[in-house]
Amino acid sequence: MISLTVLMIAVAYLFGSLSSAVVISQAFNLPDPRTAGSKNPGATNVYRLGGRIPALLVLVMDILKGTIPVYGSYFLGIEPLGLGLIAIAACLGHIFPLYFGFEGGKAVATAFGAMLPIGLDLAGFLIVSWIAVVFLTGYSSLGALIAVSLAPIFTWFVKPLYTVPVTMLSILIVVRHKDNISRLLSGTESKVWDKGNIKE
Repeated sequence: MISLTVLMIAVAYLFGSLSSAVVISQAFNLPDPRTAGSKNPGATNVYRLGGRIPALLVLVMDILKGTIPVYGSYFLGIEPLGLGLIAIAACLGHIFPLYFGFEGGKAVATAFGAMLPIGLDLAGFLIVSWIAVVFLTGYSSLGALIAVSLAPIFTWFVKPLYTVPVTMLSILIVVRHKDNISRLLSGTESKVWDKGNIKE
């Protein structure tokens, strides 16, 4: 089982390394999201650069990058801790993509996708949390930070067995947002609808 877990960790990283934002932007003849807008290859930046359809496609693909390897590993009988490591590997692939010069995004959608197999109720709690914060503040990063911070608590009530893996994943996402946290504290963070020279 250890060898299978290691194999799936590698598969998850390689799967996560597929940069949806770059691929979709090329397909729609949009600027490279790594060098335009906020320079973050994620759905929010693609939304600013190309609108709803490309952003939605990026979002779906990024979610699947987390869901497919974790769900597949679950059906292979891998234990919860191993599933947590596989989820982290998928997110690390998104953050440091092998095929795109190790320059990736924040892995929020991929982390959400990795948590999705736990249950639709957990997914619903996370989506509502993110939407509520973004609606009230306009900050996508703050919505992501609050949602992932609440994820272990939600998981405890939904499926306690997966609380530790989800906590591991949440810590990774929060650490990845360290620059956003600094800008939020200083009042210089960009909002979802901001255009021009922005940071994300």
